[in-house]
Amino acid sequence: MQRERVIIIGGGPCGMSTAIEMQKKGIEPLILEKGNIVHSIYHYPTHQTFFSSSEKLEIGDVPFISERQKPVRNEALTYYRGVSKRKKLRINTFEKVVHVEKTEDGFVLETHREMTDQKRKYQADYLVVATGYYDQPNYMKVPGEDKDKVSHYFKESHPFFDKEVAVVGGKNSAADAALELVKAGARVTVLYRGGDYSPSIKPWILPQFSALVDKGIVNMEFGAEIVEITDDEIVYEVNGERKSRANDFTFAMTGYKPDHPFIKSIGVEINEETGRPVFNEETMETNVSGVYVAGVIAAGYNNNEIFIENGRWHGGKIAADICTEKEPLT
Repeated sequence: MQRERVIIIGGGPCGMSTAIEMQKKGIEPLILEKGNIVHSIYHYPTHQTFFSSSEKLEIGDVPFISERQKPVRNEALTYYRGVSKRKKLRINTFEKVVHVEKTEDGFVLETHREMTDQKRKYQADYLVVATGYYDQPNYMKVPGEDKDKVSHYFKESHPFFDKEVAVVGGKNSAADAALELVKAGARVTVLYRGGDYSPSIKPWILPQFSALVDKGIVNMEFGAEIVEITDDEIVYEVNGERKSRANDFTFAMTGYKPDHPFIKSIGVEINEETGRPVFNEETMETNVSGVYVAGVIAAGYNNNEIFIENGRWHGGKIAADICTEKEPLT
């Protein structure tokens, strides 16, 4: 069984940043990532523009040079690959942690590599959970949501040329998807349960999006509650009135949530109202001694509270705590 002082679960920017902070303290942690590095960013829409400027996405004191003030997805992928190579981070990609057990000697982790059906075991003194939230969609729980034509992720608009496409949601991901779909020649309906445009929509996106609505290019329905998705329609209600639209494809951009079952299985307590794990904000250590959280998972259900630009600082707190005399969590 491979022995490690620190294992970081999650190879996103915050997990990578934590590893770099550990290196500064003389520790070479192992990162276990179930997909590719910065897995969530890879799954962003192809032409995604970040809300943050490039310098606020930097980790490890490595400059992020971008053509524009706000970088796009491909630039970020190139940057984080470069950081991993430059810092010589130890990252096992496509290796999923399936079980964690606390023992007298720390933690025993079991992993699975799906592509090779290979199982491994590790022992670690400390764990850092930096698993993000992007892999856990908020489901609508309506009939037809499990159809192949329904997706909770938007990647490319080209396949949907000349199709009837519904976008469920009214925040950034929904507005971005609608704009890209219109560019590709889709006929777009946006169904949002809110009563007006969301204040969280990026300020440079809202004018473009609202202009398409005003011109009738995008059919916008506020106060819409989805009832059912059939093979050729999407059925919804507005103020008790049942409506339907022709529908070839549906993008349910209804947000995402942390992987609570996994972190609970380690023994970490969760505030049921906020979804936040119990942790010390000065050290990021949870109620389970030796287990830390980093990145957006610390925000619980409010994923707008922690981004790369502030989650990247969690690693410094964790590294400092592991390498100094610790006091019990209160």
